[in-house]
Amino acid sequence: MNRTLAAIVLAALWIGAALLTVTVVAPGAFAVLPTRALAGEMVGRVLPVVFVGAIAVPVLIYALTPVVRRSAAAWTAGGTAVGAAAVALFLVNPRIAALRLAVVVPIDQLAPADPRRSLFGLLHAGSVVLLGLAMVGMAVLLVLLARAAIGRPTSTGASR
Repeated sequence: MNRTLAAIVLAALWIGAALLTVTVVAPGAFAVLPTRALAGEMVGRVLPVVFVGAIAVPVLIYALTPVVRRSAAAWTAGGTAVGAAAVALFLVNPRIAALRLAVVVPIDQLAPADPRRSLFGLLHAGSVVLLGLAMVGMAVLLVLLARAAIGRPTSTGASR
């Protein structure tokens, strides 16, 4: 298999996994599990795998495809995916987990004015935004790979 094609497959697989997580797994967990706390725990076990993939896949893509390594746009796109995933994985999600452990009751049972519930909401929103950024970065990287595969430059001055 051609290296660029392998890189395209890796990026597409990660995007598919991320889309499946946000469109099926997370909503499904909240729809069928008996409590929001259980659904949150389940999704909280899936997301780290998705974030690790968003770190590993661009690294593998850069190793596989010299044309992408020469592209500033690809470095920006892949760097966005890696950076967003790393912040979520190593900063935001551990704070969410620690907050869940520190609170005796499920987060949704806290009073709306409780600062811990507000903090959870901010951390959750941050995690969602970071996953979105990783997805956008990976999608741009996928487009750049596809352009390289058909012989179009991936950024000004970088060609096949």
